[in-house]
Amino acid sequence: MSRYALFHILHLFAAFVFVGTVFFEVLILESVRKRVPRNVMHQIEAGIGARARQLMPWVLAVLYGSGLGMAWRYRELLAHPLGDSFALMLTIKIALALSVFGHFVYAMHVRGQGRLASTAFKRLHLSVFSHMVGIVLLAKLMFHLGW
Repeated sequence: MSRYALFHILHLFAAFVFVGTVFFEVLILESVRKRVPRNVMHQIEAGIGARARQLMPWVLAVLYGSGLGMAWRYRELLAHPLGDSFALMLTIKIALALSVFGHFVYAMHVRGQGRLASTAFKRLHLSVFSHMVGIVLLAKLMFHLGW
């Protein structure tokens, strides 16, 4: 198996976990919040949050490490992001991924200071969710759409 294929498999599994977690939190957990007593919801969120803080750093390390390994293959294309549609979409995908990483770092920083309010947490999740939708779409479109 080539190194690229290994990076691709690792990237897909890590993306599956990360994107699945974000989708779960935005599309399922938010609607559950309206149906569950506040104290119970707080316990659920605390449990999910504790597990996410254990798991997500490793998932992100694999996701971004394998993404970097795959991007290396396209380094010449990335040197000219406006050169063709594939390079442009890959560049946008990487920019969105870096923005998601920035969101993660910001959330950890603010949470560490005890300033991550519920409203800010929801906005961060919605922003990451929209970024993830864009990344997933670009990941497929860049191989099937050209101009």
